[in-house]
Amino acid sequence: MTQITLNTLSSEIKDMDAAYSAAGGDAAVLHKHELSSLVISGNKVLNANGTEGIVLETQETEHGVDVKMTIKKGYKIPLPVHLCFGLIPEDGLQKINMNFTAEENSAVELVAHCTFPNAVKIIHKMDAQMHVGKNASLKYTETHFHGPHGGIQVIPKSHIKIEEGGSYYTNFSLVSGRVGYLEFDYSVDAEKDSICEMVTKVYGKKDDKIKILEKISLNGENARSVIKSRLAITDNAESEFRGITEGHAPRSRGHVDCMEVIQGNAKAEAVPIVRVDNPLAKVTHEAAIGCVDKKEVETLMARGLEEDEAIDIIVKGMLA
Repeated sequence: MTQITLNTLSSEIKDMDAAYSAAGGDAAVLHKHELSSLVISGNKVLNANGTEGIVLETQETEHGVDVKMTIKKGYKIPLPVHLCFGLIPEDGLQKINMNFTAEENSAVELVAHCTFPNAVKIIHKMDAQMHVGKNASLKYTETHFHGPHGGIQVIPKSHIKIEEGGSYYTNFSLVSGRVGYLEFDYSVDAEKDSICEMVTKVYGKKDDKIKILEKISLNGENARSVIKSRLAITDNAESEFRGITEGHAPRSRGHVDCMEVIQGNAKAEAVPIVRVDNPLAKVTHEAAIGCVDKKEVETLMARGLEEDEAIDIIVKGMLA
């Protein structure tokens, strides 16, 4: 490897560290050998570190990276696995194909930060297949940081299979910077005695476009789930939410909960859908769309804040 190549790589690592920190992460964890981590800038793997109980394989492609991660049977990973995906330039395309398996009786927490601080014309696509084995546990937290321009398309698609007794928790947050265009599509098949909780928090501004589709099929007896969506939009932003839960098995229980806050000329649509074809299943839903509470705004303005600042604080508190 030439000195020029080494210098370029070092510069990319520093840029990604800075972007990771801006997204709310601690860049130091990406360089600790005792912690599992994966750092991808565009189509380059800058760091891939697996630890005991984790098999991590990567393959660089023309526009991204194929990732295969397996948590081996019976391993309870004591510390979070840190992931960082992003693009530093103003334009580009990044495709991440993720194949994840948590084998039987394993447990892991994945903490992902996706950062695009300078995005003017960027597309980020994620296609994930995730398998949570029998009595296994997966917690997946994904936080996005975007720059101020709104020139980004984020298109994550994931299918999750939860085997008997398994649990899957996911929290997706995009509240820093402009959303740009977000098309979020997650589907889950939940088997007997499994648990699934999906939380999504997004803050859209100016002409951002937000589309959320989340679907859970409760296929096994006693399977339980919650879909919880919190969206805030202002200016001329638009949002569409579809939350679908299907109860197919005896004593399966599901709930869809959507709350959207709008300001300015924003437009919001929320459609919770519940389907049941087993008389012993039960699925419920609730949805609300409204503006920020006027009294809360006035209280903050009385303390010296401008109206826009007050609204921003209230919205971010809801999305925290």
